[in-house]
Amino acid sequence: VQLQASGGGLVRPGESLRLSCAASGQIESVDTMAWYRQAPGNLCELVASMTASGSTDVSDDAKGRFTISRDNALNMVYLQMDSLKPEDTAMYYCNADVATPWVKKNIWGQGTQVTVSS
Repeated sequence: VQLQASGGGLVRPGESLRLSCAASGQIESVDTMAWYRQAPGNLCELVASMTASGSTDVSDDAKGRFTISRDNALNMVYLQMDSLKPEDTAMYYCNADVATPWVKKNIWGQGTQVTVSS
């Protein structure tokens, strides 16, 4: 079972990016899916999460600018990031609670870099 994140890049302040993350492998179900980020010298922090039933948790910094969504049929989670700021520059990681036929586990994707700079 693995997570594959994509969609990062270099954008200017005020622009948008959409991150995608797909869970693949022998999956029975996926509960909470989330996006975290880590900037150089900083701790990893939660950006947004979403349960399979649609409940969301969004960081104060992301509220009003970032929107998390998911496609349960495809085991995918997305992060629409609008009005990006230089301080949003970080490596973004997706995370998921996954149930396989044998075990439930929490897994991380490989990260996708977001750089916001003029």
